[in-house]
Amino acid sequence: MIIALAALIVIGVLFFTLRIKDKDLPPAESETPMKPLEDAKARVYEGLRDLQFEYRVGKLSDEDYQASKAELQKELARVLQQMDALGASSAPAPAAPKMKGNVCPHCGASFKEKLKFCGQCGKSMEAGA
Repeated sequence: MIIALAALIVIGVLFFTLRIKDKDLPPAESETPMKPLEDAKARVYEGLRDLQFEYRVGKLSDEDYQASKAELQKELARVLQQMDALGASSAPAPAAPKMKGNVCPHCGASFKEKLKFCGQCGKSMEAGA
């Protein structure tokens, strides 16, 4: 009898502590129709960046690179066309100011943090090196 009462109390405590009330949930984030397209655009740009990196390090043949690049560019064109149809503004987003130490003097690639070696061409980020 005592074991059954203890089990009932444990079940009751678990029920009340693990129960989720609607008022405790955060409000649903209102998603605009542009948000999924912006996410898709970011994924395609990231895919293009990764594809270029893999081609530069020799993981892809020229034919595979060109075919994959063309496919990603078609996907990007489709996403951008959909964004334009939804009325996206044609003004580009303001670019972050470039810091001198974060731009490669050899290939011109820019990075968020200051690096010793360029992430694109692999050369030293020092101007004289």
